[in-house]
Amino acid sequence: MPIDKEVLTTGEVAKICNVAPRTVSKWFDSGSLKGYRIPGSRDRRIPATELIKFMKAHGIPLENISSGRTRVLIVDGDKDVVDTLQRILTEQTSYEIQIATSGFQAGVECERFKPHVLLMDIHLGDGDARQVSEMVRRNEHLQFTKIIAMSAKLTDGQAQGLRTQGFEGFLKKPFQVRQVVEAIEAATNLVH
Repeated sequence: MPIDKEVLTTGEVAKICNVAPRTVSKWFDSGSLKGYRIPGSRDRRIPATELIKFMKAHGIPLENISSGRTRVLIVDGDKDVVDTLQRILTEQTSYEIQIATSGFQAGVECERFKPHVLLMDIHLGDGDARQVSEMVRRNEHLQFTKIIAMSAKLTDGQAQGLRTQGFEGFLKKPFQVRQVVEAIEAATNLVH
């Protein structure tokens, strides 16, 4: 099972295990997850071999250990939009990308892929976007998934209201790739 690094930060372990960095710190501090502290610092480091042992012992799926990369699920009913975003983000970033073009497909992909970020057109159709966002919020395995809304139709006031509905951010179409990357980075900004 390939791992990019021999030693990981708590933030990297959190992404791999799909938990909050604070949870990894608790595992470390309780002695459940073996590692070491950087001398003269509070920062913790976890050897990859120890992480694998811990994940096996606690039944945490090992499927994400090979990358530790930010997983992004792009959901939009317009196939051209998802294909373009997938192509550009794959070429220009190290994100792991999956796509969905319907609410049902988004739900299936969320369960399988466990994205860190869900980029979702909120006009998906027949309330699908609302159903997908509610499903993500209710699913204990997706509690750290951040949802970024995309739309060409919302006013600035409506876009501001999305935060109260559980959305981490908003992208107004058309947007630049730089804006998409900035939104993803802001949503996944972890304290190590």
